[in-house]
Parts: sequence; C-alpha cells; structure tokens
Amino acid sequence: MFNFDSDRFLRIESGAYDAAAKLGKLVQELVDNGADSLFFMGSGGAGILMQPAAEFMARESVMPCYNVLCAEIVLTGHQSLDQNSIVIIPSLSGTTKESIEALQYVKGRGATTITLVGHANTPLAQQADHCLINFAQDDTSCEMFYLLSLTAVLGAMQARGEVSDYAALIDELKSLPEQLLKIKQDFEPRAKLLAATIQNDGYHIITGAGPVWPEAYYYGMCILEEMQWIRTRPVHASDFFHGTLELVEKGVSVIVFMGEDETRPICERVVNFAKKHTDRLIVLDTKEVQTVGLSPLLRAMLAPAILATMLERLSSHLEHFRNHPLETRRYYRRVEY
Repeated sequence: MFNFDSDRFLRIESGAYDAAAKLGKLVQELVDNGADSLFFMGSGGAGILMQPAAEFMARESVMPCYNVLCAEIVLTGHQSLDQNSIVIIPSLSGTTKESIEALQYVKGRGATTITLVGHANTPLAQQADHCLINFAQDDTSCEMFYLLSLTAVLGAMQARGEVSDYAALIDELKSLPEQLLKIKQDFEPRAKLLAATIQNDGYHIITGAGPVWPEAYYYGMCILEEMQWIRTRPVHASDFFHGTLELVEKGVSVIVFMGEDETRPICERVVNFAKKHTDRLIVLDTKEVQTVGLSPLLRAMLAPAILATMLERLSSHLEHFRNHPLETRRYYRRVEY
C-alpha cells in the first residue's frame, strides 16, 4: 500500500484493543459500584468519534448516556453530572485546552474521570482518576477511539444486565486490527482512483445516517477542511431533503456513507435522488466490505470504524495528488485563537 506501514498499524490497533478491553472492564466495575450515568466529553474530532457509541447506549440502555462538548459544559453545567457520573474524555494529544478545562470542572463535581490519550506525560493523562494510554497518530486514531467508546458502553450495559453476550463480543473484537488491515488492502485500488477523481474538487456535500453520520461529519470537518483546506457541507441524511438538496446539480460532488443498521434506507433515499441530479456521486458502503467472524451486530456498530480505515487510504492518496501534506496547518495550534 502507498505510504503505509502495516506493522505499525497492527501494533497501534492491537494496543487499542488491549486498552478497550481494560476500559470495558473498568466501566463495568464502576457501574457495579454505583455509577449511574455515563458522559463522553470531547473536543473537536475526538468528541465526534464518541457519538456512535453514545447514541447506541442512549437507545439500548436505561442508564443515561450523554455526549457533550467540553467547551460548553464548563459554561452551562449539566444537571445529571454528579459524584455518581463516569466521565470519559478522549484526546489524542492529551493537551487539548478545552478538554483540560472540562476535566477540572467535572472533577470539581465529584465525577469519576477516565481519559483516553496517546501520550503519557500530558495533563489529561496525569490528572484523571484513570487513564488509558495507547500511542496513536491522526491516521490511526479514528479506529482506536471508535473501539474504545464502544467497549465503554458495552461494559456499562453488561453491568446492568443489558448485554447477553459481552464476553463473546469482546472476543470477536480481537481480530479487528487484522480485519481492518485487510479492508485497507482491498480498498487501496479504489482509494487511489477516488483520490485522482476528486483531487481538484473544491467542495463536497457529505452525508450519512445512524452510526456512520459522525464519520461523515468528522471526515468533512477534520480531514478535508482541516487537513486539505477543501470546503465541505456535512449534512445528516435525514436533513438532506430539508434544504441541501437544492444545491445538487451536475458537477456538484455528493459523497454518501452507508452502514448496515436500521437507518440505511435514509441514505438509500439520498443515493436515489443524487443519481438523477449529479454526475459526481460517490457511495462508500460497508455492506460491500468483507470480514470474517464479525457478527451482524458488531458489523453495524463498527461501520464508522470500517469507513474510517478505508478513508485513511483515500486521504493518503489525496495528499499526494494535491501536494498538500495532511500535517500542514495555517491556524490550528499555530496561532492564538
């Protein structure tokens, strides 16, 4: 694969699995000991990546689960946040300003804090009640954070008797690093072709629904906008027909992410419309991805991680075709704001 180290990827994602198994067990123990609410609290991309797991738990569990913004909660507060709350704060760098402020705020409310970071000698690693550390970088963090958040909610639900096959699900996830690597390998030729096709596009409408919607939002904002300076319009597929459809015409790029859960028909509706009105439609569908030994439930829940691992290949080729390194920034962590 182009500009890719398979051994490094497997090492990082295997470490992510080990951390995820520990996180699930930790959350289960905290709920067993009286914790009665779960908060995911992130900034930027890391916060977005918590959303699929948070929404899954909000639908499937009676234990309250919230995904809130660090920058907001220190200003607004939250009635459900107290000494019986578990707060999980993801931050790859461990130094995100808003996340550090949120950590201090929730500690003041007596909540139990867990941070998920890539580096040990950082404020978020050192100041939390519990910290899980797994070195990763931007090109490997999506899969890691999706996996960590998933095992956190499964652990909480296991403690409440809401998951009947927790051990089996955790065991299934052991093979995820190898499965993701195979997905990358299979997608590589298409990734190169797609990157060549869209390299000169200055604008994309990106959409999805259910657990893959956060990946659509993330990829538009954190990759194409932040790392490639390409304008995007991420819009939830449920809202596509309440405004954004009027922007679709010949020459307008529409990218649709499709998963395998109950919300799939919402995305199919967008695809059927876009086929008629633009010649620049791209559909990335996890149903076309082959895996071995992953149950339908896990495939549906892992759809955003599957898309993320595919999109990393697209990004790698895109930065090459555009001669625009993914690490290049004008403002982010470069100037005061």
